[in-house]
Amino acid sequence: MTLVSGAVVEVEDLRKSYGDRTVVDGISFSVEEGEIFGILGPNGAGKTTTVECVEGLRVPDGGRVRVAGMDPVADRVAVRRVLGAQLQESELQAKLTVREALELYAAFYPKPADWKSLVERLGLGEQLGRRFAHLSGGQKQRLFIALALIGNPRVVVLDELTTGLDPRARRETWEIVEDVRAQGVTVLLVTHFMEEAQRLCDRIALIDKGRISALDTPRGLIGRAAGATVISFTPSEPLDATELAALPGVVTVEHHAGRITLKGDDDTVTAMLSLLARRRVTARQLRVTDATLDDAFLDLTGAAR
Repeated sequence: MTLVSGAVVEVEDLRKSYGDRTVVDGISFSVEEGEIFGILGPNGAGKTTTVECVEGLRVPDGGRVRVAGMDPVADRVAVRRVLGAQLQESELQAKLTVREALELYAAFYPKPADWKSLVERLGLGEQLGRRFAHLSGGQKQRLFIALALIGNPRVVVLDELTTGLDPRARRETWEIVEDVRAQGVTVLLVTHFMEEAQRLCDRIALIDKGRISALDTPRGLIGRAAGATVISFTPSEPLDATELAALPGVVTVEHHAGRITLKGDDDTVTAMLSLLARRRVTARQLRVTDATLDDAFLDLTGAAR
């Protein structure tokens, strides 16, 4: 793979094993300045190990990693000045207040960000005196984002940021990530939530069993999947399953509680409408939609097998 000139993060042929178990097996990608780049995959796929090598927390067995042109291991101190991180499993001392945590982390950097403006942006202004143990899950995640940004990084790594949050808190956190990028920070986002990746990411690397199965924009990944168009309806009269399966472009035909769902392409839609007209069958509650990133992931990785 030829890496992008000037990319803020470069990973080339990255390899990492634990004993005889290979966790990362030749991963390569580049992250451009100012984008939200997603690393998506099931649990155990190698996502966290990959970003820990980017962060300098793990030493690769092979390959090359650069952050702003620097080696995260050899140039550890310099890299920490340009890269912030929210780890997959983060905790603080239970009695530490939000203010104390921010002041402590700010002391680690020669030119920290103004944490008072950070907490206002992240909605933590009223929580400064609250102890860490008494924060809600969403408030803790906001605090960890603030701590990841307090060093004025060019790049921030967010690993499984919304795991364990309720739907409202998850969507609020998504808005914060979009705001972080709007401030000029490049985001490397690790997630196993398909909806999260589809909403936030400019590009996504699908990782399965330690390898990249596909790398594209969310729409590009969906377009490459088999059955990129989904047609669902309830017929007024029964339709022959064999005839439906023979329509052009059809990948799957499913029947559930009298409703039919086909996955195919634009030709499938045209052919299905013609079939309905010929059979004089009404399609009740007809829906024609794009497939989701979840559908694409199942098609493009080993998760479908």
